[in-house]
Amino acid sequence: MPQLPCATAWRSTSTSSTELLEVGRITKAHGIRGEVVVVLTTDRTERLAVGAVLQTVTRGPLTVDASRPHQQSWIVSFAGVHTRNDAEALHGTVLLAAPIEDEGTVWVHELIGARVATVGGDDLGTVRAVEDNPAADLLVLESGVLIPMTFVVSTDAGVVTVDLPEGLLDL
Repeated sequence: MPQLPCATAWRSTSTSSTELLEVGRITKAHGIRGEVVVVLTTDRTERLAVGAVLQTVTRGPLTVDASRPHQQSWIVSFAGVHTRNDAEALHGTVLLAAPIEDEGTVWVHELIGARVATVGGDDLGTVRAVEDNPAADLLVLESGVLIPMTFVVSTDAGVVTVDLPEGLLDL
């Protein structure tokens, strides 16, 4: 089964000619020194490494000055954000970044729009989204059909091939 680094529903934002992926969201201010709480929507924690630059739709780029894990999220300091008021102004900001090239890894954004076919060659439709699910991430097809990622056997040239157990689509 392909490795799937981002276990969440996928969203993207196009800015000029670059496709940016949502990698996190600022949920609230933390303390009085301009720190914020960030919930990552990716498992690539290097997105919050010191010096990393994250894009936003409305506020421009934000450069990470410091970050540390905190419960199920991260406490992050961004350059130029020094007070609680500055941090509160970032509440709800979506953090975006360019895709990471990683040989042999299937990224969620690469699955969106891909055709899904069975190992026998039956066309099942197009992937509309990938949803996080405790048992296994789910491919959401345009028809509304949900296919657990555990049944994906390959992803080549815009086609996701699945090996489904008998009766899965009959439900």
